[in-house]
Amino acid sequence: MVNITKKSNTLRKAIAGATVSVSKQETINALVQRKVPKGDVFEFARAAGLFGVKRTSDVIPDCHPLPVEYTSITFEINGLDVNILVEVHTIYKTGVEVEAMHGASVTALTMYDMLKPIDKGIEIRNIKLLEKSGGKSDLKNKKFPELKAAVVVCSDSVFKNQSEDHSGKAVVSRMEQFGIETLKYDIVPDEIEAIQTKAMQFAGIEHQLLIFTGGTGLSPRDVTPEAILPLLDRSIDGVMETARRYGQERMPYAMLSRGVAGFIGETLVLTLPGSKNGVEETIDALFPQILHLFKINKGQKH
Repeated sequence: MVNITKKSNTLRKAIAGATVSVSKQETINALVQRKVPKGDVFEFARAAGLFGVKRTSDVIPDCHPLPVEYTSITFEINGLDVNILVEVHTIYKTGVEVEAMHGASVTALTMYDMLKPIDKGIEIRNIKLLEKSGGKSDLKNKKFPELKAAVVVCSDSVFKNQSEDHSGKAVVSRMEQFGIETLKYDIVPDEIEAIQTKAMQFAGIEHQLLIFTGGTGLSPRDVTPEAILPLLDRSIDGVMETARRYGQERMPYAMLSRGVAGFIGETLVLTLPGSKNGVEETIDALFPQILHLFKINKGQKH
């Protein structure tokens, strides 16, 4: 199965369709009048479709078991066609398009089984996904070349050339994936004055994103939050709450991170952990959805 541990729970929806075509009007009449010998086709098929949705992972090997929180199965008759629509919702790490399609398939096959004694010319057609939404797939191909970034590494050892920077380079690399160019990359010691100097130097019209990495823990030299917080014109507590919650689901010490976030003028400032893994997990938790802040900050509608 595909590893989805890096993904976050979000509301995900999918709508799938299928068509059951009969060969004569008499079949449609029996269906509508509930006179099919095997029973009420619509109700049996709906029940079977619900089972199909919920048991998708039992029969499709690579599908993850997930909580199905809403399913709707509806029918529409158009001439000799019965169109089936299956809508599925979940709040989970992966989508429900296969669940919706499996539900449509099982619904259609149940109708076929119940109608075939009175009609030998039935066909099942057009089983397909009609619509899906939710998760980062809505934004995965979206690039943000209009945004420019500055990255600052806060580390005594890296500043003194006693160790190599991995976290700052990871930030630059991950920003490239979103089409965001890093115009400035710098390294400072774990000192409040040095960090604040860089913050005021880089926060401006040239950079829409200013990302610090390092100094967000609890060691005596970790002072990045103390340096940045007084400079913020508007703090955004929910950003780092989201990052900590995401991290806490993966390792027990994420709750000790003291990162802060907010705007200095028009520049969004983020303070990330000092480890490469911590940086990547925080970016996984926040991007690209955090970039929506730039529209809100300019007064644009969702």
